[in-house]
Amino acid sequence: MDFKQILQQVEPQYRTAALVTGAACGVGALVVLVRKFSSHLKTKEKIRRARARREESLQRAEQAVLQYKESHPMTDSELILTLSLSELTKQLQEGSLTPEDVFYSYMEKTLDVNKKLNCCTGVLLESFDQLKTVASNKTGLLYGVPVSIKENIDCKNYDSSCGVVSNLDQPATKDSVLVEVLKRQGAIPFVKTNLPQGLLNYDCCNPIYGQTLNPHNLQKTSGGSSGGEGALIGGGGSVLGIGSDIGGSIRVPASFCGICGFKPTAGRLSTQGVTPIYGGQKSVLATSGPMARDVDSLALCMQALLSDHMFHLDPTVPPVPFNDQIYQSSKPLRIGYLENDGFSQPSPSMARGVREIKALLEQAGHTLVPYSPLKISHIFYELIVKGVAADGTISMRQKLDGSPVDPTIRAQAFPIYTPVWLRKVLSFLLKPLSPRSSAMLNSLCGVGSVQNLWKQHVAVEDYMSEAIEDWRRYDIDVLLYPVIGPAFNFLYCCRNTHVCSYTILFNLLNFPAGTVPVSTVTAEDEEELKHFKGIYQDHWDKSFKEAVSGAEGLPVAVQCVALPWQDELCLRFMKEVEQLVKQSRQ
Repeated sequence: MDFKQILQQVEPQYRTAALVTGAACGVGALVVLVRKFSSHLKTKEKIRRARARREESLQRAEQAVLQYKESHPMTDSELILTLSLSELTKQLQEGSLTPEDVFYSYMEKTLDVNKKLNCCTGVLLESFDQLKTVASNKTGLLYGVPVSIKENIDCKNYDSSCGVVSNLDQPATKDSVLVEVLKRQGAIPFVKTNLPQGLLNYDCCNPIYGQTLNPHNLQKTSGGSSGGEGALIGGGGSVLGIGSDIGGSIRVPASFCGICGFKPTAGRLSTQGVTPIYGGQKSVLATSGPMARDVDSLALCMQALLSDHMFHLDPTVPPVPFNDQIYQSSKPLRIGYLENDGFSQPSPSMARGVREIKALLEQAGHTLVPYSPLKISHIFYELIVKGVAADGTISMRQKLDGSPVDPTIRAQAFPIYTPVWLRKVLSFLLKPLSPRSSAMLNSLCGVGSVQNLWKQHVAVEDYMSEAIEDWRRYDIDVLLYPVIGPAFNFLYCCRNTHVCSYTILFNLLNFPAGTVPVSTVTAEDEEELKHFKGIYQDHWDKSFKEAVSGAEGLPVAVQCVALPWQDELCLRFMKEVEQLVKQSRQ
């Protein structure tokens, strides 16, 4: 390539700078400059196209809603939006509500909520066509129900970008199994929702679609990575959504947004067509799950998904239908509980939520047993972080290449772009000054070899066995546990990865876990927070205190946990907590 050809690739307004660069540094340097600039332009164009597709879909949906409202002025949208999922499905089955009225009521509300919270990445325009034929699925458990879908779950003809530019302009060629099963059960997937750049963060912002806001306080994040779902459902724009969870990505936004979320046992639901940021990581397991306003909605969604449709479409899923008998049981439970995992001091409202629910459960006749998890500080770095970053973060860096780094993941991205040798040096130097930062950097160096990866997998298996044996010694049925909260101030999630110990533990162990809202942050919680020191009293503890400050009135939640494959028991425990909270308020 000669100099004139190079100049032709440079935008006219930059040609003078290019001439100076070429003269000063030579043609070789200019070639590098042009290639970088060309890549930058391609990135900007990809983002522009993605945003244009979103705006077009939103505008077309808005026009369709206006037309429907003009032709159906008697539709009582306010009433429809107040119905629970069970009430909604009952009225749809009986014919007292039409799928059209329900669909357009939620579409209108979704458009309003999105304008306020920026929670949607686009409307699934095929949903308007599905609405015309949905009557053929009237026997489905979710007949006529609009369902929102997290952006990384494949819907035919739409990107599953995971918030990174390199995944744009690669629309899915078919629906994920989850979306296909929902459709066969009569549901109408109607919108895709926002997530953080690269998924491995519990904020909800990316360079393509921007920041999602909390429905209860616009100065707070909705949480993540299923933060678009949390915001949309919490804001009233969806009655049921599907998220995914690798470290709390369903449970954290549910906690932040005041809704219910459930992470099933990994393997219980199909993962075909659910796009991870990178594949092959087997230490900390991801799974999809439902998010909704109440626990009965989660259970109904699980019942609908755990059907012959799923078992046929994905034979790798164990053909085990939903056990409603366990879910409906009223047998007294033996419940383990803790307020503090010994690694990350909970916020005052996190601990208070557990204490108050413990008292309600004891009053209801359940047995509560103090519980303490095994070796959290050790396994967090050696099994969890080192497992997720076993390749030394190479896969994540490759996925982020070509994307501007979003401010909400900048603190996490710094080690990713730092050479492994330098991480090791920094880890050594930081050890006496900041032991947790040192341990984190060391873990992000990865395992180093295939042999070490196998050893790491064995260590995970051994820890799972120890944890289950420990659970048996406590002789408990389920576990009451804190969940991260209240909703964080912006830009703090990436600086507080350590607090994920409260949620990611159950991805490592593959225990089903769910979040139930139980209270709101009080003035007393805020006053107690002023005296928060943390366990290590380091900059991470200080950062967490800043992250959760100014949260009075925001939702407070607890986490309910069971052993692997006891998903129905976990949901039954969540339902118990939900009912006791309702009774206490009455």
